[in-house]
Amino acid sequence: MVKPLLIEIGVEELPAVPLLKELNEIEKKWANVLEKNGLLCEFEFYYTPRRLVLWHREFKTHQEDRTEEFYGAPVEMAIKDGIPTPAALGFAKKCGVDFDQVSHAQKGGKEVLYYSKNIVGKESGALLDEMINQWIKTLSFGKSMRWGSNTESFIRPIRWVNVMLGEEQVETELFGVQSAPSTYVHRISHFGAMPLSSIHDYFDVLKNGSVTLFPQERRENILKAFASLEEEHGIFIDIDEDLLDEVVAITEHPTPLLGKFDESFLELPPEVIITSMREHQRYFPVFKEGKLINAFVVVSNALADDFTHVIEGNERVLRPRLSDALFFYHNDLKKGLSTQGLEKVVFMKGLGTLQEKIEREKKIVTYIQHYCYVGGIELDKELLTETIQNAKADLMSEMVYEFTELQGIMGAYYALAEGKSKEIALAIKEQYYFNGDEISTPFSAVVNIAIKLDTLIGMFSIGEIPTGSRDPFALRRAVNGIISIALKHQIPLDLSVFFRDEKVRQLYSKNDYIKNLELFVIERLAGVYPSINNSIIQAVVNRENQPLLDLQAFDIKVKQVDEMAKSSDAKESFSLIKRLANILKDETIAGMPDGDLFNEHERKLFDKFSEIMTTSVTGPNLEMLFEIKKTLDDFFINVMVNDENETLRTNRKQLLDLIYSEFDKFADFKQITL
Repeated sequence: MVKPLLIEIGVEELPAVPLLKELNEIEKKWANVLEKNGLLCEFEFYYTPRRLVLWHREFKTHQEDRTEEFYGAPVEMAIKDGIPTPAALGFAKKCGVDFDQVSHAQKGGKEVLYYSKNIVGKESGALLDEMINQWIKTLSFGKSMRWGSNTESFIRPIRWVNVMLGEEQVETELFGVQSAPSTYVHRISHFGAMPLSSIHDYFDVLKNGSVTLFPQERRENILKAFASLEEEHGIFIDIDEDLLDEVVAITEHPTPLLGKFDESFLELPPEVIITSMREHQRYFPVFKEGKLINAFVVVSNALADDFTHVIEGNERVLRPRLSDALFFYHNDLKKGLSTQGLEKVVFMKGLGTLQEKIEREKKIVTYIQHYCYVGGIELDKELLTETIQNAKADLMSEMVYEFTELQGIMGAYYALAEGKSKEIALAIKEQYYFNGDEISTPFSAVVNIAIKLDTLIGMFSIGEIPTGSRDPFALRRAVNGIISIALKHQIPLDLSVFFRDEKVRQLYSKNDYIKNLELFVIERLAGVYPSINNSIIQAVVNRENQPLLDLQAFDIKVKQVDEMAKSSDAKESFSLIKRLANILKDETIAGMPDGDLFNEHERKLFDKFSEIMTTSVTGPNLEMLFEIKKTLDDFFINVMVNDENETLRTNRKQLLDLIYSEFDKFADFKQITL
């Protein structure tokens, strides 16, 4: 038999961010409690800032009866000379019976001790109190608090509990609060408890009390109201999804309202205004014809026929926030970009101060600039070092002290205000980006990579290596960023060569960190190329002397091997190359084959290979190389490689080694599994 089940936990207003962080786990944790108690079934979870709600349309009124089985030690070990051993008696005790009630059964081909008992299912109503308490105690919102005489804590004080199974109230106590058939609606609608005559009455009572219980409905209502404001005023509301989630979480009856601020504040950079509104007030910025205007949208939780006072109140609150920001901005402009003070700020123990980090980065950026010059990309070395020198200057600004998320952004504005080039300002702004598509120019890319490389190498040099899920300095993300940015902007960077460069090594401790650093980068490649078979990635990167971490060369090769692996005859083609490798295994075949010793099939193979090798000035790609497949197949059918004649045998292996060495330039095909 099934009945509807309603569980409502009423709380003081929940903070949005901790709730949203735990949101994905809340349902899972209740499902775990249900499964543990043999009552797993479908349910829905809803929330508002004042309540957590579990709704079962059909909930079992009883646990199902079940049989519990116990298996013990083999009989021959458990009973000696007809007398149960201590192990046998222990088994009976575990089962809660005397030994004479234990029987035997077959398991794993042996006769073992066995006992089974039927367990009658309990009424689910009798279990709910304990289940709800178990569930609440598993929820993790970060910081919690105690109130009244409670010794246990929760994210916010619990004020009411309502548990109804069918039309019956289930007695439950949570943090000293007894359950009751009532709920609370919007405070402005009705302040006290609202009695419930039935379980289905709950939803109507909330609706009539101006509480929109369903989060998705609140979201849709907000977006519809946004669209109406946009159409009415000819504006565009910039919707930050994270901010929208927060607003949904802190409102029970959301009403978007359009407010304004003094136009003089538009002197501030748009990012400052947007950040101030979003972080402090949870306001959405408003644009017109692509430009930020002196307006904002606030989502009110109030009930009113006239929202004039609500709008005016929010406008009054915003004004001092923007006034402070304008004060910081003017002070920073007067001071200008300066790294003074960074020599006192420790970056990391073992790596010195931020000023020392800047000095390392300036050297690294010149090394990368040299690689670029050799690779045909001309970048001004003086401009690069000037950019690095000023990149962290905004960390000493009042604005970044107030809004840390604006670091880099404010540095760019201050650089332009000082008359520095747009190239420098853009690179300062983009120094913290991690995606190659976000970086505008090769100049910005080199600055960004240099800063990330110093952090990456520095941390490994002092033993700060990420382990498991622990990565406090986001080094995994840094590696992904270096690869993404270098590939997007064709920065010629061979990480193995760079890590081993003696000039680079002299910048850090003498610890032997290179191997661990290379392995770390190799591990990240699977994340950079998620659609490529990992065995292909490993076959391309893992070379005999040192890993192939020339990023451009690796990218070309791994994509070519992957493309060939997707062909209809890939398994057959790759097996052929593996056959070549196995024939040549553990042998060093030096020298060119002697053409005078070729038979007809050897000559055809050599001529086909020569033809392929001359089709491109820069050498054949992998697809061209695989054009040799048919000729190579014919060779293996008609030629005995391991001929009894040592001269012929060596000559044939030299021919095969000539061919295999070209395939080996792309990957170690032995490692690839399709």
